[in-house]
Amino acid sequence: MNQEKQTIIDTMVRNALTDEKLTCASALKIAAELKVSPRVIGEAANRLKIKIASCQLGCFK
Repeated sequence: MNQEKQTIIDTMVRNALTDEKLTCASALKIAAELKVSPRVIGEAANRLKIKIASCQLGCFK
């Protein structure tokens, strides 16, 4: 992935935070908007040390 796309993803993830966490629904929405897999958004969250909350599968709390 190129640096420009990575910067866009990072910015969108940071802008979607609620109480310093990224909701699962927001992560999925960002992935759909940018036409990337949810895994890419999850990797960005991990890299930025952002926790995922309100997981629709109950995996993250």
